[in-house]
Amino acid sequence: MKEFDITDKIATAFGAGLMLLGIVGLGLVELVAGKPYSPVPLTNEAGDVIANPAIDPTLRTGLVLLGLAVLFAWGVYRAATPDRGVDQTPTEVTAD
Repeated sequence: MKEFDITDKIATAFGAGLMLLGIVGLGLVELVAGKPYSPVPLTNEAGDVIANPAIDPTLRTGLVLLGLAVLFAWGVYRAATPDRGVDQTPTEVTAD
C-alpha cells in the first residue's frame, strides 16, 4: 500500500474541492438566489424569457468535470509510480 505524500494530498484536495464547489457550493448559491431552480431559462407562451438560472449550468458542469479530470490524472500518476515503501530486492523461494 502506497503512503500519501504531499503530491497526493494536493491532488485529492484540489480535485475534490473543485467537485464540491461545482455541486454543493454553486448549488447553495442557486438556492439562495431563489426560484426557479431550473438549469434552463424559463419562457412564457409568447417566448419571452421570464427567469434565468443564477449560475450558468455549463460553469457548474465544467467545475465538476475538471475535478474528475484532476482525480483521474492523479490515479494514473499513482498507478504509474512505483511503491517506495516496499523493498524491491528479489527473494529466493524454495520448492517443497
